[in-house]
Amino acid sequence: MSADGDVEQRGTPPDGGVISSYGGGRPSRQALSEEVASYVRALIMSGELREGDFVRLDRIATELDVSVTPVREGLLLLRGEGFVILEPRRGFMVAPLSPDDVADLFFVQACIAGELAARASQALTDADLEHLDSVQQALSAAVARGDSDAVVHLNHQLHRAVNRAATSPKLTWFLNLAVRYVPSRFFASIEGWDDAAAHDHAALIRALRAHDSDAARSAMEDHIRHAGELLVSHLVRVGATAPAGSQQNAAGSGPGRIARSAGARRSPRDQRTD
Repeated sequence: MSADGDVEQRGTPPDGGVISSYGGGRPSRQALSEEVASYVRALIMSGELREGDFVRLDRIATELDVSVTPVREGLLLLRGEGFVILEPRRGFMVAPLSPDDVADLFFVQACIAGELAARASQALTDADLEHLDSVQQALSAAVARGDSDAVVHLNHQLHRAVNRAATSPKLTWFLNLAVRYVPSRFFASIEGWDDAAAHDHAALIRALRAHDSDAARSAMEDHIRHAGELLVSHLVRVGATAPAGSQQNAAGSGPGRIARSAGARRSPRDQRTD
């Protein structure tokens, strides 16, 4: 349900599987480090890795078929983003992730995506609108038959078509930065996401057909905020964050929390859909 930008998120193909090559030869170390960061970030944002878990470098290297060096470099990138903490002589540990943190990420995404939708509403042609209708019909059919991979892919297509119509490449670039925090590989596990992807678009498409920029902005912002709410509910349900306003959330995890190893639960490979 993210307001996907003009390109696929690095390391994540449309069907939700993980890729570790980019075509045209072995990727650079920087590309590998960014791929690792994207992969682990998605594990954290989906609740597969939780506050206090130590990220095992060897396991991530095996999962992505890379050496330990880009894994370490990728985790250093995530340390700079506040997703992990480097514990001396112990390794990288997942940092706390509060409902407010998730809401803030989706607030930024909603603001940018809403503006792009408003601009697109003035530029979409009849042919563009027919294309959006066909994509939405296919998305609704995919929801009805329970094909979550197709839902993710078609949702991306619809949002990308809107963003491209806005012809605002710099704004779209900023949106791409925001959506990298959305765990698209794990949307199938987020309760209510498929149905929301099918139903939330109705108000957006109506506004786009009416060329109503204010309504398009509002519909897109509501759509993205709803996605954030669903993700927060999922993270609370799996125990990856405390409910907003709870004592744990207000006080933090504290030094006495027992850190679990990521290897104690199912590995990321077990979550693949490809």
